[in-house]
Amino acid sequence: MNPRRAAAIADAVLYEGYILYPYRPSSAKNRQRWTFGGVFPLDYAASGDGDPCRMQTECLIEGGDDAQVEVRLRFLHIIERAVGAFDLPRPSWGGDAPEARMVPVLEVDGARYLAWEEAVEREVVAPPVSLAQLREGEVVIPFGFPASRAQEPIHTAAGEIAGVLIRTASPIAGRLTLAAAPVAPRVSRLTARVENLTPLDPPACGRRALAQKQAFASTHLLIGVQGGLFVSAIDPPDPLRAAAAACVNEGAWPVLVGEAGARDLMLAAPIILYDYPEIAPESPGDLFDATEIDEILSLRILTMTDEEKREMAAADPRGRALLERTAALTPADFARLHGTLRSPRAVPRLAALAIPGGELRLGDRVRLRPRPGADIMDIVLKDQIAIVEAIERDFEDRVHVAVTLLDDPGREFGQDRMPGHRFFFGLDEIEVLADAPP
Repeated sequence: MNPRRAAAIADAVLYEGYILYPYRPSSAKNRQRWTFGGVFPLDYAASGDGDPCRMQTECLIEGGDDAQVEVRLRFLHIIERAVGAFDLPRPSWGGDAPEARMVPVLEVDGARYLAWEEAVEREVVAPPVSLAQLREGEVVIPFGFPASRAQEPIHTAAGEIAGVLIRTASPIAGRLTLAAAPVAPRVSRLTARVENLTPLDPPACGRRALAQKQAFASTHLLIGVQGGLFVSAIDPPDPLRAAAAACVNEGAWPVLVGEAGARDLMLAAPIILYDYPEIAPESPGDLFDATEIDEILSLRILTMTDEEKREMAAADPRGRALLERTAALTPADFARLHGTLRSPRAVPRLAALAIPGGELRLGDRVRLRPRPGADIMDIVLKDQIAIVEAIERDFEDRVHVAVTLLDDPGREFGQDRMPGHRFFFGLDEIEVLADAPP
């Protein structure tokens, strides 16, 4: 498996929902984080609050006994970041700060440091295993990551130490289980199941905020096969449609990734994707905000107050990088974000069309007569004079007339087929002005 082919999509899934606009801890929707792909400890899930302790994906593989399956489990391990302040700046750092006073926020020479949560990427790579082995019995891969504690001094402009950032990770443990079962000649159903087996102290068993520190966040699986081919779960061939529908997916959905048409790599993600998802090339970077609309989010970031931007920058290194990147966008960068048509189908275009009483041609002037009950954007254009820019026939043989407004100062944008300056009407919604020059 070559995970680099799916790295951009997998990383986007990993940080989906990591921090949401307006990117500040004080905003309501950032007070409960890590909402995608959570796999909680079994002890907490048993409390019945609804958070799962496992994730499972199933998909079909066409291939013989020697086909090799490779699985990578990826998730975020939550890190608690505390801020300690010294009443008097220290001249040097001894590597520990027992006398530091814990504070929610610390300001040092204009920079702000907030107590919050970060995350570190975790990956568990299962050894390659053949379909024959998986059909003989489950393959179990236990894994775990120990507790950790790290301290980072906060320096003043003069070089003294005014405080300390303390990052603490709780221990986590889990299990990745792989299995396969035949469903048709040379077709197997692969099962990959992730379970969180981290033992919890009794106080955390009934408190989500405490249990979440030992949950797997943004959990997903990259599954590769050598010597075989995956079957699309979204559009399987008819002979395998029933078998694909019988696959059980809990908290994840498998889609084909990589080059369009390739069938050797699957991504089981906790968010809805289609086969062969891609990152838009126009996007300047991840905005983390769930099926993000880059242009709107970027413009909204620029409207934030200086105080809001300070909080955003102090909350998280990724948020700070996002803020700096957005501030550096040029008008040309924003123009690239302003609407793109992907894989357009060819639409039959006509140079002229016979209509009752004459002929409709490109360049003709028409008066707009929107039909009763039309969209409000059409109704406000009633009685406007427009120029026919295109006559198009769709695949149901309906004719649509594209026009630009005569009085629109941005008519050239409409002639370039840009939205907002080009409008479509039916033949019954236009009145040709026969005496007007073309």
